[in-house]
Amino acid sequence: MSDPIDRKGLEPRFWEKKPLAKLSDKEWEALCDGCGKCCLNKLEDEDSGEVALTCVACRLFDDESCRCAQYPIRHQFVPECIVLKPSNIDEHAYWMPQTCAYRLLWAGEPLFDWHPLISGDPETVHAAGVSMRGRTVPEFEIDEDDWEDHIIEEPV
Repeated sequence: MSDPIDRKGLEPRFWEKKPLAKLSDKEWEALCDGCGKCCLNKLEDEDSGEVALTCVACRLFDDESCRCAQYPIRHQFVPECIVLKPSNIDEHAYWMPQTCAYRLLWAGEPLFDWHPLISGDPETVHAAGVSMRGRTVPEFEIDEDDWEDHIIEEPV
């Protein structure tokens, strides 16, 4: 399966040399590991603020590719879909998956060896078992009241 993220021509280990706010758009996009977890519906406890991932995926999520099937025009279908940027990561990092490169780097942690920027292969995230490939159910098949029956433990 081809990787829609262009990682060619990037400086080796650029994420270790630049703060998130100084990354180019291409570098920022290259941080995505393609796990698909950001496209999962989440449940947040109103009292504790704790966030739980479910295996209930956004209606636009392609379970085979682990990508948004309508990424360029996703806001036409899912207006609340968040565009993560260096300028808003502080307010969104808390709900992001524990293995997410954006969250890891924001917290000063290193990337995992299976990350495509380290391995050189976009399939290593799937081979490592941390992606949601083949593990989701579409949100239109599950009543929202039943999402808590589909909570998954992190890290996946």
